[in-house]
Amino acid sequence: MCQIFAGQDPANYDCETRSIRMNGLSTSIRLERAFWRVLEEIAAAEGMTASQFISRLHSEVLDLHGEVRNFTSLLRCACLVHRGRAAPELDRIAAE
Repeated sequence: MCQIFAGQDPANYDCETRSIRMNGLSTSIRLERAFWRVLEEIAAAEGMTASQFISRLHSEVLDLHGEVRNFTSLLRCACLVHRGRAAPELDRIAAE
């Protein structure tokens, strides 16, 4: 079982820092490349760039909760939620 996890390409978990503008302010976000790819996938599905998606998500969290605690963790969890929602659809396609 561990080969599935340990054998993955190290490029997946290399960190990458990107500078983006969130709500008019310039900031940096550091995430593993695999998460950047998922965020770009989510953003493209919404017709946005990753920076636009991240900024919109940040604004929505502020509206809902009044603060944003540990935003990079929230981004990682958003990626997991997205992949979890896609999994049943991928299973259905594979079964066809």
